[in-house]
Amino acid sequence: MFQLGSAPGKAFWARHRWKMLLSLGVAGAGYAAYRFYDAHQKQLVRVEQRAEEERAADEIIKNQLEAHFEKVQRISDTTTLPFAMHYLRSRVMEELDISHLTERLLQGKGELTPEDKYETWEKIKILSMMILSFNCCYFFYLDLYVRVQVTILGRHLYLDFARGTDGAQLQAESDTFSGNGHKDFLGTADYLATYGITALIRQMQHAATEILKEKQLKDPMSMDQVLQTMLQISEQFMSLCEGNSWINFLVPESANRYAQLMAVSSSGFDDSSLLMDVGKLDQLMTETRIVLASDDFRNIMDMSLRKVADLVIEDLRAQVGAALPPSGLPLAKLLARVAQLSSMLLEEPSKNKHIQTIRSMPEVGLFYTFLYANMPPQT
Repeated sequence: MFQLGSAPGKAFWARHRWKMLLSLGVAGAGYAAYRFYDAHQKQLVRVEQRAEEERAADEIIKNQLEAHFEKVQRISDTTTLPFAMHYLRSRVMEELDISHLTERLLQGKGELTPEDKYETWEKIKILSMMILSFNCCYFFYLDLYVRVQVTILGRHLYLDFARGTDGAQLQAESDTFSGNGHKDFLGTADYLATYGITALIRQMQHAATEILKEKQLKDPMSMDQVLQTMLQISEQFMSLCEGNSWINFLVPESANRYAQLMAVSSSGFDDSSLLMDVGKLDQLMTETRIVLASDDFRNIMDMSLRKVADLVIEDLRAQVGAALPPSGLPLAKLLARVAQLSSMLLEEPSKNKHIQTIRSMPEVGLFYTFLYANMPPQT
């Protein structure tokens, strides 16, 4: 074997040293590349494991939040909304009862002067069409409003969870809505029936009077004309509301004012010791008013109104049936059917086909999905 110091060894080294150096260089580079590759692969594995763990954790949180939000919605559907609508239905029947007018016509035959009879019929005409328009609008706007409440509340619960709120505490709050002003916030669903309805009816009646002043009881009305009259009353009502003042019928103007009203209703006098903590409530109400004032929500309102109005006209057409001539029926003959349809609109949510139809509209579902994902800016 050649020794490196011997002459043959030197000769061999001289002849092959570049090859050997190259081989050693390649081997060293290969080993370095292998070490780099191995370290890189291990890093990738660790990164992938962390990413997988994060995805699994995110999925767990997502599933928990979805389940939690669905529970919030179910509680709203079974408690908040039914009670709010039941209360509103009672107030509508109380405030807009026209049975005394029809009884006056029936019992006063031969006794009423033509002027009294005409005046009574005019009141029935305006109130019947106004009630139909009111029920088509605000009874279903209340449903949309409560869903805005639940969506906003669900979003806040999500943020509380993301900030590290204890899971057991969050679960307890979702069961009772007792924490951080949540219960008080959902309680504002009764504001329309309790405080807003009188002024709302007055303004809606003003709108109906303006639209119907040129329509005589003997004038024939087709189904399309009835539909247009309903929509015109709604448009006239909105035009009477400066800015977005129509929201004040649904939502208290401020948390402090609402707290004062609640204190008075609870004790009979303004007792400041009974005032609720309005901090969280004010934030939730402010966000709600921003949503209701948005163009997107107004579009949802308009689509819902049109959908309900179309269903009402379909029902009216089915009631009239073959008795409907091409020119329509005299307005006076339609009023009794209009009153019957108005009461059908007030059915409880689980049986109300109009509410179910609105909820099934893709645009409505998409609106609340985006609302849950992207809350309005705080003011």
